[in-house]
Amino acid sequence: MTVQWPAPTARLLLRAWCEADRAPFRAMNADPRVMACFPSTLTDVQSDALFDRIVAHHAQHGFGLWAVALKAPAGDSALIGFTGLSIPAWQAPFGPCVEIGWRLAHDHWGHGYATEAARSALAYGFDVLQLGEIVSFTAAVNHRSARVMQRLGMHHDAADDFDHPALPPGHRLERHVLYRLTRQAWASQP
Repeated sequence: MTVQWPAPTARLLLRAWCEADRAPFRAMNADPRVMACFPSTLTDVQSDALFDRIVAHHAQHGFGLWAVALKAPAGDSALIGFTGLSIPAWQAPFGPCVEIGWRLAHDHWGHGYATEAARSALAYGFDVLQLGEIVSFTAAVNHRSARVMQRLGMHHDAADDFDHPALPPGHRLERHVLYRLTRQAWASQP
């Protein structure tokens, strides 16, 4: 299957993954600030396994989580994070679905990059893949990601919130919020 990626944004490239991305990907996944709303940081082995799953998702589906880099002179496209579309590997209570997600290295927070990259991924999902709906979810305590979802025009209904099945009952991250965006709602945005 041919792997494609969204068009560049004003400041960012959404591109295919390369081996040079492994080291910055490991560093990002080992940063406790970046992983504060995940069960734990990732070891190098766990990060490499996630990297390989992301690449395999692209190969299987023709889309996935794209590497994100800042546009820079001389073609420097060093990894600052990822954003994109994926099919959850677990049985979601609201599935089957395609999810949009993102993760950025801490040094790149607060610049609007997550929203900018996610808008490009949404456009790809709705305009190229012709998806009817894209969802996003996060731990209820992850207010930063929820604000990105809101800026993207995604809609939240508390009746859709759920306990993540991969987390034990009572875990501080167990409760998750779900946001949705339909192609029709996307098309009606200014």
